[in-house]
Amino acid sequence: DIEKRGFRAYLVGGCVRDLLLGRMPEDWDIASSARPEQIMEIFGAQALPTGLKHGTVTVKTWDGAYEITTFRTDGAYSDGRHPDAVAYTKTIEEDLSRRDLTINAMAISSSGRLVDPFDGAGDLARRVIRCVGKAERRFSEDALRILRLYRFAARFGFAIDEATEAAAKQLASHLDCVSAERIEEELNKLLAAPQPGVYLEPEVLAFVLPELPPEELTKARRRIDALPAGTEQVSARWAALLLPLGETGARKALKRLKCSNARIDGAAVLVRECGEKTPDTLDKCDLCLQAKRLLGKYDLHTVQQLTALWTALAPEEKASFDALRAEAEALTAQGTCCRISQLAVNGRDLMAAGAAPGPGLRRVLEALLEEVITGRLPNEKTELLAFAARFSAS
Repeated sequence: DIEKRGFRAYLVGGCVRDLLLGRMPEDWDIASSARPEQIMEIFGAQALPTGLKHGTVTVKTWDGAYEITTFRTDGAYSDGRHPDAVAYTKTIEEDLSRRDLTINAMAISSSGRLVDPFDGAGDLARRVIRCVGKAERRFSEDALRILRLYRFAARFGFAIDEATEAAAKQLASHLDCVSAERIEEELNKLLAAPQPGVYLEPEVLAFVLPELPPEELTKARRRIDALPAGTEQVSARWAALLLPLGETGARKALKRLKCSNARIDGAAVLVRECGEKTPDTLDKCDLCLQAKRLLGKYDLHTVQQLTALWTALAPEEKASFDALRAEAEALTAQGTCCRISQLAVNGRDLMAAGAAPGPGLRRVLEALLEEVITGRLPNEKTELLAFAARFSAS
């Protein structure tokens, strides 16, 4: 539709990179010679003015949303993060010259012609991450690009160009211009990568996570890389990174980075468990009972993360931790009673049977759960009520 109106349009940025890597792009971005108001006119109600300040319009179609941005160049970055102003330009090459990394500075025309003025395709083939132009300028313009550098390198397992990394380390102190939320977002993506340990650069991490002693980072890297990858495992990898800080220190660090409460609690619980019950003191005599006790405190995903973290700390005990995790998974699949809410009786049942309301009810329910998970009582209402009566009378 854009080209039918006489304008030029290209797929640009990350989607081009992913296509060249043989991956399905997550997002589709388009750069065009059309101005935002012209894009709005072309697409009518489908067009949303999501970023007019920067020349961006989002167009919603039946197969997804497309961000369409007018060819532009950026002005000065006086705050070290955002351009003070943007200026529309005439060519796709000028637009690509403002981008951060060569692998993100490519475009494809509707005819399939690759526009690659900085040899991003060559860097993909060489498995190298490199800045467009002078790295010092790119990082001085926007310090967040330093973290993006390591995040993309970790995502693809690429090496970092020597001059680019030297500039990143030299200018890492400029990360104080970046909001905690954006730092946390980049670190989450880095920690979700397959093997992020080597990309946790001490000279950069010192400015975004000063709480962590540098000498602890080497051990943390090994722990992190021993854990499963993916977004569902990020809390466990945060725990592996922050383990030396203890639960209180981990919570403070994650709170400073404006992490969600779920992320803070998820990582802090794992740090606490590894501190209170280290792998070499884990009771392996009764895996079923141990798994039940863990499931009584945490959901299955937390137990899976915890056993993975224990394995990272004590790989020689991997078989035992694998067995513990498998037992927890089997108990969950079977719907086995592991917590008070799964008992065949509740507080109302106990009061109906004559128990007095109050804190004593909780103690009775806890005693019932202990009998059930140890196998001394079946999880059946009649049996539980009879035990409760005896327990209350004793």
